Amino acid sequence: MPSPTRSKRFLEIRMPVTRRQRMVSAFGIWAVFFAVWTLAAATGLVNDLLVPSPQKVFSATYDLFAARDFASDVLVSITRVVVAFAMACAVAVPLGVMMGTFASVEAIFAPFVSAWRYLPAPSFIPILLMWFGTGEAPKLALLFIGVIFFLITLIMDHTKNVRKELIETALTLGADRYVVVLKVVFPAALPDIVVAMRQMLAMAWTYLVIAEIVASTTGIGAMMMRARRFLKTDEILAGIIVIGALGLLFDLLFAALHRGLFPYLKEKR
Repeated sequence: MPSPTRSKRFLEIRMPVTRRQRMVSAFGIWAVFFAVWTLAAATGLVNDLLVPSPQKVFSATYDLFAARDFASDVLVSITRVVVAFAMACAVAVPLGVMMGTFASVEAIFAPFVSAWRYLPAPSFIPILLMWFGTGEAPKLALLFIGVIFFLITLIMDHTKNVRKELIETALTLGADRYVVVLKVVFPAALPDIVVAMRQMLAMAWTYLVIAEIVASTTGIGAMMMRARRFLKTDEILAGIIVIGALGLLFDLLFAALHRGLFPYLKEKR
């Protein structure tokens, strides 16, 4: 006699969920978050000056965009993140691939990179201001420092995970070292490199406000610091929400890029 089909439990180890369940869960958790926030503000559980209601925050967000040219600050911040992240990728991708491919290169750079990973990027602010002044350079440098060393390490680790059989086959067929790196190792590691870039882009957004609160008159962080001086908590929270929304948008764009570049990986999940 066949055994009855076991009903699916909510917590199933590594079992995929339906698209409908994923959407309901995603919107549900945000609905709960804003409901608790609204209830706390409406019942006086929190100080309205320190934690304004969601309605006030969204109203402040609309006012910033509609009447105070906040869009230009947002564009400035996006430009800073994109430029600094592109600079970090331009250094980290080739260096990380070389370190993951050649043990001799890793032996040279790994001790240096590993040490710098443990230094907090904001601690460089005073020296960056002394070196570069108060223009764009220190802001870009801080974002660059906050990303580069972690990104190099991630790319190196992903490059090391390239199957050894692929490299040995290429060498057996007569490929030299440059062909192996450019035609075998790099393409094999590229999907994971894009994932690493996606992860570290989030790190760049987390450093944005720190980069913009020092000697800056433009950008989302500068707006938030101006709001702090006048106790405009709703505008500070509006800036936080905008940064979160931008970070999520860039994350979705990277996810779409990954799916578009490597459609063959979808079947492996």
